Amino acid sequence: MENIELLAIISFALLGSIGHCIGMCGGFIVTYTTAKIKPEQSKLSQGAYHLLYNSGRISAYTLLGALFGYFGSLWDVTPLSRAILFFIAGVLMIVMGLSFAGKLKFLNSIEYPITKHAWFKRIFTSQLGSTTLKSFFILGFLNGLLPCGLVYTMLVTATTTESILLGAFVMFIFGVFTIPSLFSFAFIVGLFSQNKFRQTMIQLASITVILFGAWTLNKAYMQYDLYRNGEVKSDLSNPKSCCSGEKTKI
Repeated sequence: MENIELLAIISFALLGSIGHCIGMCGGFIVTYTTAKIKPEQSKLSQGAYHLLYNSGRISAYTLLGALFGYFGSLWDVTPLSRAILFFIAGVLMIVMGLSFAGKLKFLNSIEYPITKHAWFKRIFTSQLGSTTLKSFFILGFLNGLLPCGLVYTMLVTATTTESILLGAFVMFIFGVFTIPSLFSFAFIVGLFSQNKFRQTMIQLASITVILFGAWTLNKAYMQYDLYRNGEVKSDLSNPKSCCSGEKTKI
């Protein structure tokens, strides 16, 4: 993985988590914090609960990253297959970025409200009323399964790694760098005008995604160029390919 990709993932996670995740997951966080964490508990205990919650969320992301990295590895590893995969990924990223910026309504159609399902409600309610430490982890894991445009974008990136380990690494890094904004959610909202600040972060996140998509499309072109040049070299190195035709009669 190139440094520019790692930097793009980190930037995307930091900006996108402030702009998008707070809006998507803010209610989730407020709900479990209000129900399970008492104000009189020490800051250390409260921090530990939030850390367990975020650990569950990152675990879900990492598992999904490994799964999608595995899907990517099923492709025949050739320059052409990479070109196709990078092209699809780049187009999806640009569409996602335009959707973040409000130019398209693509996200509205793919962020399916999974919280309405009976199985999700059952598990969420049982863990919300539980007093065990693992309940915070499970709630975080459930949060990691929520349909989210940011997560979709990173899963596309995980797929292009064509590796279980690298796919898991992409989603792990993404999850880690969403922690600062979600961990300090109340503090951030108190400092800035929520609507204006979130809108700014969403715009920055959309620009990051579009640029990352353009970079991925460039990688698709480079892989296709390798494939095309490889085909030309193959033809030139095979005498039969240029001399197999019938001789012209005179």
